[in-house]
Amino acid sequence: MTSRGHQSVRTVSIRVALVATAVVAIVYLAIAAGVVAITTQNLTAQIDARLSDTLSLASREPRPPGGANPAPGAGGFRPPDRGPFTAPFIVWTIAPDGTVFSSDTTAVLPATSYAATSPATITIADTAVRIQGMDAPDGSHVVIGQTMEAVAQAQSTIILAELLIGPLLLIAVFLGAVAIGRRVATPIEQARQRQMEFTADASHELRTPLSVIEAHTSLALAQERSPDWYRTAFDRIDRESRRMRRLLDDLLWLARFDATSGQPNAEPTDLATLASATVDRFGVVAQQRHLALAVDAPPGSHVVIAPPEWLDRLLGTLLDNACKYSPEGGSVRVSVTPDGARVRLTVDDSGPGIPEADRTRIFDRFHRATTGATNATGGAGLGLAIADSIVRATSGRWRIGTSPDGGASMSVSWPRAFSGRPEVADARDPASRAKTA
Repeated sequence: MTSRGHQSVRTVSIRVALVATAVVAIVYLAIAAGVVAITTQNLTAQIDARLSDTLSLASREPRPPGGANPAPGAGGFRPPDRGPFTAPFIVWTIAPDGTVFSSDTTAVLPATSYAATSPATITIADTAVRIQGMDAPDGSHVVIGQTMEAVAQAQSTIILAELLIGPLLLIAVFLGAVAIGRRVATPIEQARQRQMEFTADASHELRTPLSVIEAHTSLALAQERSPDWYRTAFDRIDRESRRMRRLLDDLLWLARFDATSGQPNAEPTDLATLASATVDRFGVVAQQRHLALAVDAPPGSHVVIAPPEWLDRLLGTLLDNACKYSPEGGSVRVSVTPDGARVRLTVDDSGPGIPEADRTRIFDRFHRATTGATNATGGAGLGLAIADSIVRATSGRWRIGTSPDGGASMSVSWPRAFSGRPEVADARDPASRAKTA
């Protein structure tokens, strides 16, 4: 990937991470506020329950005979000496004449709360107090209160924890989003770059023959030419047209292959039979260049599960390259051999071989290795890309090496059918693709 591509991935990843962090921050704030609200509500409900229980107990407290009350002015309602009326409760008794008696002289009940019955929160000396009241049997009114300090402390503890956890969570979300964004965006950016390069290379490959055809057509129309010149021009146009046709066929095949899901018409295929048929088809090509073309397939099971037309295209590509790059009078050998639980197909030639530096790139689309072969006609560099697509889709493994004659050795192995559990491998694994023979 280019530096511009890396910069684009980094920028997009940071932007996505910022958006994700902002969303998480909003959700976190909402959840944090909800936790504080629910906690406050639950603690307040607990205080209300205790106040209600205390009032009920107080209403059942026995009175001295004759309604005497040891606490002067208490209106006949005597708080118990122990039990629920002890701290942290505050008790106010409002006598029928309006006199207020308090268990805590520093806590002054507001006049607006003298007749309070339902639970309510008031403020006394800047302190939140939860109160609840009831009428006593002797006509007085009793209000019991409890400070909300426990609720405030719980709120402070929760808020402090949320303030400590929040930034750490947001930092973790941001870094995680950046890492995930780069991991996700990098393959997409690489695919986009490859697509752009593929389009540029395809345009270049099509532009060259079109330029040749256009040039010869313009010269032919400019003035009268000799029959030999026209013959030569038509021969060049014919070659360039065939080149364009091959290129377009390869591009269409790759487009259909990329859009195909699964293996259409996958069936048991005998590699030995397929190799023999393909070698027979290339016999005329070998005779024209005086090549010794042979096939070697010892008896045994050489059946694999794959679409026959795909394997035929693969073997045809390998044989075409072998015949193209082998010198006149050289040799090409196709062999099908067992390899443990797999079947191996190998095409050896006597050409210049594949340099080590090119072995990791020969499957790239539009890549052509510089082998030094003077007899090889220039291609578009799509043959091995198509072959590699077939190998990957059929669970094959590449092995690239040097043939016994010093040329290239292109070998592919597949899980053998009907021989136990088949292996599944990634053909793009560099360890298996670039393994030397």
